[in-house]
Amino acid sequence: MGKGGSLSDSVMKKILLSYTYVAIWIFLSFTVIVYNKYILDKKMYNWPFPISLTMIHMSFCASLAILLIKVFKFVEPVSMSRDVYLKSVVPIGALYSLSLWLSNSAYIYLSVSFIQMLKALMPVAVYSIGVMLKKESFKSNTMANMISISVGVGIAAYGEARFDTWGVILQLGAVAFEATRLVMIQILLTSKGITLNPITSLYYVAPCCLAFLTIPWIFVEYPVLKETSSFHFDFVIFGTNSLCAFALNLAVFLLVGKTSALTMNVAGVVKDWLLIAFSWSVIKDTVTPINLFGYGLAFLGVAYYNHAKLQALKAKEAQKKAQQADEEAGRLLEEREGEGNAKRTESED
Repeated sequence: MGKGGSLSDSVMKKILLSYTYVAIWIFLSFTVIVYNKYILDKKMYNWPFPISLTMIHMSFCASLAILLIKVFKFVEPVSMSRDVYLKSVVPIGALYSLSLWLSNSAYIYLSVSFIQMLKALMPVAVYSIGVMLKKESFKSNTMANMISISVGVGIAAYGEARFDTWGVILQLGAVAFEATRLVMIQILLTSKGITLNPITSLYYVAPCCLAFLTIPWIFVEYPVLKETSSFHFDFVIFGTNSLCAFALNLAVFLLVGKTSALTMNVAGVVKDWLLIAFSWSVIKDTVTPINLFGYGLAFLGVAYYNHAKLQALKAKEAQKKAQQADEEAGRLLEEREGEGNAKRTESED
C-alpha cells in the first residue's frame, strides 16, 4: 500500500510539474506578444520601430546567454568549428532575424487576435517547405489536412474587421521565414548531430542575428530615430520587455526538456485561444463570428496534425523497442549457443 501510495505521489508530482512548466510558458509567451504589441502599436506606447526592438532583444539575450554559459556554467557550450558556424548557424541566424523583424512589424498593422489566426499556417509552411527540400515525404492525406488549415485561415481573414494587406504580407513572410528556419535546423544542424537548446541557440545565433539586423536598421530606422530627438530610452519598458523575451527562451528550455516539443505545440494552441479572448475583451479588438469559425476550422486541422505526429512518434518508439528486444534476444541466443558449444568441447575432452 505504501509503495503504491508513493508511486501515485511521484506520478502526481510529475504531472503537476509538467502543468506548471506549461503554465509558465503560456504566461511568458502571452506576456511577450502583448508587450510587443503595446510598444509597437501607434495607439498605445507608439514606438513603431520593430527592427530596433528586435535588436534590443537580441543584445540583451546574447549578453545573458554569454553570462549563463561562460560565467555561471549553467549549460555547456556546443563544440563547433568556424566552418560549421559559418555554413550552418549563420544562414539560420539570417532567417531568424527576418522572421523576428517581419513578425514584430505585423503588430503595427494587425490585431493580436488576427496575428494568432495567421500563425495557424505554420504547420502548412513547415510541411510544404519540408516536402520541397525532401525532408518530408508527400502524403495526400497530410496535404488535404494542410489545405483544410489554409481554408480555415482564409475564412478567418475574410471575416477580419481590421484587415490590412501590408500587415498580412508581413505576417505571412514571417511564417515563411520561420518555417524555413525550422526545416534548415534539421538539415544544417540536427543531421550533423548538433543539438542546440534555447540557451546555446541564443549564444550562437543572437550575435549573428544582431549583425544581420544592423544592415536594414541603418537604412530604415536609424535616420528616423536620429530625427526624433525627443526620444529617450526607457530602461524600465525595454528592460522588462527584453527580460520577458529571455525568460520565454528559458521556459522553452524547461518545457521541451521536461515534457516534449509536442506538448509545447498543444500548449501553443491553448495560448492562441487565450490571446484571442484577451485581444477581444481587454484590447477591444473586433473578433467576428466568421473569424472564429475560420480559426476553429484551422484549429481542428492543427489538432489533427499534432495527433498524427504523436501517433507517428509512438509507432517509431514501439518499432525501436521491438528492434532492441530482437537484438537482446539474438544476443542471449548467441551466448547460450556459445555456452552449449563450450560444454560439448569440455565433455569431448
